Amino acid sequence: MGMANMPDLRRAGASLHYELEGTGPLLILLHGFTGSVESFADLSRRLQRRCRVARLELLGHGLSDAPQEYARYGMWEAAQDVLALMKELGEAKAHLLGYSLGGRVALRAALLAPERLHSLILESASPGIPSDAERADRRASDEALCRLLDEQGIEAFTNRWEAAPLFATQARCPPERRAQQRAVRLGQRPHGLIGSLRGAGAGATDDVSGRLQEIRVPTLLIAGARDPKYRGTLRQMARAMSTADYRVVTGAGHNVHFEKPRVYARMVEEFLVRTAR
Repeated sequence: MGMANMPDLRRAGASLHYELEGTGPLLILLHGFTGSVESFADLSRRLQRRCRVARLELLGHGLSDAPQEYARYGMWEAAQDVLALMKELGEAKAHLLGYSLGGRVALRAALLAPERLHSLILESASPGIPSDAERADRRASDEALCRLLDEQGIEAFTNRWEAAPLFATQARCPPERRAQQRAVRLGQRPHGLIGSLRGAGAGATDDVSGRLQEIRVPTLLIAGARDPKYRGTLRQMARAMSTADYRVVTGAGHNVHFEKPRVYARMVEEFLVRTAR
């Protein structure tokens, strides 16, 4: 793939890579921590008959810049990046889908500019950690990951990350798909992931759970049945949001689109068809 036709978005001193394909209403896809444009390649292939699909690489990931200033990675900055991408592509409104870290960004974009969204899809994402003490604990555990990245490099970090209980359910996924996902992780830059953890980690981010009722656009909340923590979080979010549809995917853990790609794509596609009516 030649570098010449790979579009980039420039905003606030940073360049962000994205891939664009398909025709129709704009759908922006936001990957999770350690992900890249590859993370939603399958979903994009499925949906590009129906939508103009833009897969954006968050700062510190893939081919996007990895600036030194951690504040540039912040959630509200990332939300501004998403809105800037809509403008760059000449779209007044878009459908927005985010997984985990990407879901936290998507949620803030919806709060910043609700009038710019056709709909919102959040997979395994949280509005934030309400307790100061729990946020401090999370910052400490993220800082330990930063030290590991800094001192031992990307492979040691990836081994630790993939061993997290959150991803245990992925052991049943086909080995070649797990190898592809691992290759994406091993291709990341340590300082980019450190920037993301320090600037955009759940411990570094404000809690917006008190503002969920402001979101009035059609919303789909997706959790894996084998991810009890996020199942509970998304159920609570659905109660606070008058326009939210909450779905649990049987047999999936935290990364639903990776573990159950066909079920996930069908669910998203059906939701987009309903919201277009």
